[in-house]
Amino acid sequence: MVNCKIPLVAEVYGIEKDIFRLKINEETPLKPRYEVPDVVNSKLGTVRLVCSGDTGSLTLTDRKGDLRCHISANPFKIDLLSKDEALISINSLGKLYFEHLRVPHKQRATKGNGQNTPADTFQENQEDLGLWEEKFGKFVDVKVNGPSSVGLDFSLHGFEHLYGIPQHAESHQLKNTRDGDAYRLYNLDVYGYQVHDKMGIYGSVPYLLAHKQGRTVGIFWLNASETLVEINTEPAAEYTLTQMGPAAAKQKVRCRTNVHWMSESGIIDVFLLTGPTPADIFKQYSYITGTQAMPPLFSLGYHQCRWNYEDEQDVKAVDAGFDEHDIPYDVMWLDIEHTEDKKYFTWDKKRFANPKRMQELLRSKGRKLVVISDPHIKVDPDYTVYAEAKERGFFVKNPEGGDLEGVCWPGLSSYLDFTNPKVREWYSSLFAFPVYQGSTDILFLWNDMNEPSVFRGPELTMQKNAVHHGNWEHRELHNIYGFYHQMATAEGLIQRSQGKERPFVLSRSFFAGSQKYGAVWTGDNTAEWSYLKISIPMLLTLSVSGISFCGADVGGFIGNPEAELLVRWYQAAAYQPFFRGHATMNTKRREPWLFGAEYTQLIREAIRERYSLLPYLYSLFYHAHVSSQPVMRPLWVEFPDDLETFAVEDEYMLGNALLVHPVTAPQTTMIDVFLPGSNEVWYNSKTFAYWKGGCAVKVPVTLDTIPVFQRGGSVVPVKTTVGKSTGWMTDSPYGLRVALNTQGSAVGELYLDDGHSFQYLHQNQFLHRKFLFCSSVLTNRCADEKGHYPSKCIVEQILVLGLKKKPSSVTTHSSDGKVQPATFAYCAKTCTLSLKKLSLSVGDDWEVHVS
Repeated sequence: MVNCKIPLVAEVYGIEKDIFRLKINEETPLKPRYEVPDVVNSKLGTVRLVCSGDTGSLTLTDRKGDLRCHISANPFKIDLLSKDEALISINSLGKLYFEHLRVPHKQRATKGNGQNTPADTFQENQEDLGLWEEKFGKFVDVKVNGPSSVGLDFSLHGFEHLYGIPQHAESHQLKNTRDGDAYRLYNLDVYGYQVHDKMGIYGSVPYLLAHKQGRTVGIFWLNASETLVEINTEPAAEYTLTQMGPAAAKQKVRCRTNVHWMSESGIIDVFLLTGPTPADIFKQYSYITGTQAMPPLFSLGYHQCRWNYEDEQDVKAVDAGFDEHDIPYDVMWLDIEHTEDKKYFTWDKKRFANPKRMQELLRSKGRKLVVISDPHIKVDPDYTVYAEAKERGFFVKNPEGGDLEGVCWPGLSSYLDFTNPKVREWYSSLFAFPVYQGSTDILFLWNDMNEPSVFRGPELTMQKNAVHHGNWEHRELHNIYGFYHQMATAEGLIQRSQGKERPFVLSRSFFAGSQKYGAVWTGDNTAEWSYLKISIPMLLTLSVSGISFCGADVGGFIGNPEAELLVRWYQAAAYQPFFRGHATMNTKRREPWLFGAEYTQLIREAIRERYSLLPYLYSLFYHAHVSSQPVMRPLWVEFPDDLETFAVEDEYMLGNALLVHPVTAPQTTMIDVFLPGSNEVWYNSKTFAYWKGGCAVKVPVTLDTIPVFQRGGSVVPVKTTVGKSTGWMTDSPYGLRVALNTQGSAVGELYLDDGHSFQYLHQNQFLHRKFLFCSSVLTNRCADEKGHYPSKCIVEQILVLGLKKKPSSVTTHSSDGKVQPATFAYCAKTCTLSLKKLSLSVGDDWEVHVS
């Protein structure tokens, strides 16, 4: 390698919440290099770092003195330490790589004296190797200023358990890549993707977490171009740190994991998150990229989708089928066939002649409609959306300056340039009711094909030298295209309600920060057991990467699931954040009642269990929204010091109270369930049998059960009656499932608001209650005094698990001093106390005394 002596500038920032940021760029680039906008919180607060040392060796210390960043100039290396413990070393392997922008050799030769320097020769060799011009099929990718990749290595001291960097159909714990492919982050439309493959699929979050007993750290590599991540865990050995006196000598011999990030273009812009706990890491990452948007309540119900429901009559019949079979659901979905010739914002005049009438039918049952809107726009001068976008210059351009044209569902299409704020503003305006004819306020959106998918493009996506707003090439920002599409759609739904109503937008493509705009799913999966199994680690990885609102298509999008697989998928998905049944057009119909009475009953029970759990699930989403805690959690998040949990991916926590172990293999009669925490108690949610934690237990299963355990010490709020949709359940009563720990106590919460507006945020229109069982008294108290929301709901049932002896009496004590006896039943065999026919207002203070 010829030393071209192009100076680079490295900047280190201290960011609030114990975060460090490192940026490396050319000192004087030929032209500006792309820096990812709109993802990072614009109000990030910086902290003053205390600097000591000289120009060859600097130490930057935070105000508390706990965190230090030691920088060595020659060779360039950074060590990040917490107190005297080394956490992360940067460039300790010397893999810093930064290809500078160059004038094409042929242009430069005509300007100079014709004499070649060593740098010129190196550049010529690069051109000869094809690095300035690459071919992919018929496409030629010309890199006008040469290859511009960047890379850097990070050594994580003492860490061998790594997670994150979705999206891949892979294990939750990241694997060593020493003998195989690197993890690729490159958003692609991959129909029926391979299981256990590091290939990039629909979304990319360049964020990695490392965990060990006593510490969690994170690396957020802010780059939207194609990115590769290599991971190599090395066994314990002596590693030389930057010399820092006696502290370096005290370092224990530990394992080390090296992570090498490489991106095709842009700059090096990386955030180092120092934890120390998983909860701290989640807060630090959300401080950078934003928290999960608070979803409307209906979106946590069950969604019914197919490519495609044929017409209004089909929709009406399917809707009636749910009522006929007493199965709740909240949302009917329409795919591309609902439009006129695949023109978004239109309706097929024959199939959907009266879309408002169809929506009014759904509204009468408290249900909603979701329709699809993709980023490709049919090339048709008579199509208003196309004509207006073309006139305004709102499409992505080809390298010659014309509108880029590719093929997608409508045939020849152009692609909206969502990276342009004016395009996003215009696109948002298309959702206004007067503009989007036939839409009503119960219509919500689904963004598909937004990787973007280009059927005849290289790797079925957009060519890298396509040109976006600001004259940026597509290569620079490929992975953020779908992020901007979802952003514009969410903003459009908010604007159509004058800022009053929460949006719901599902997006297939995503990036870091997409959680601010809605939900994502795992794309075109297949109706096979292996896809049900891999969906769990895929969703866990999304969850710890900031995107709590995630799910997988129930039953598999591609193919025809056998009845047993379909039942097991419903049972699993009922305990996952986004719950949608979906299938492609060439599959057999699979509405829940089409597999015979036995299977209809099993699916009904799974969906009804989901609806009974909605108060708990909605409360979890509130915590994801305000304090960044994932809704669906790997066991290591709740039990960060329990080594046995670090690689578990076939079971998970829903919040901190429920442990779920889906059945992911056919004809299963026994499941080995690991119950973490040697000081914990776990209760089977069906039988109420209990076990001490810290061991694996064999749980017999039949087709009507999957293992679900409630953690001792928790209170789970539920709905005691289930209606045909969430809209029918607003005032239905609550129950409390109280599971006692070894000290005989338990605690839980309930968050409640109107379920659809921003009044919780702007007017403090919410209730946040805390339930505490301690010293044989269950109390309901206010958890947040700011909140006020009128609710007619009562708590009518209470179930206490783990009560060792039968009480002599149970009384309720209201806030006005009224004491009343409560009717109760006690089962000595299961140690359960059951209270029914109560009438305790959910929004008032009260106590239940168990004597």
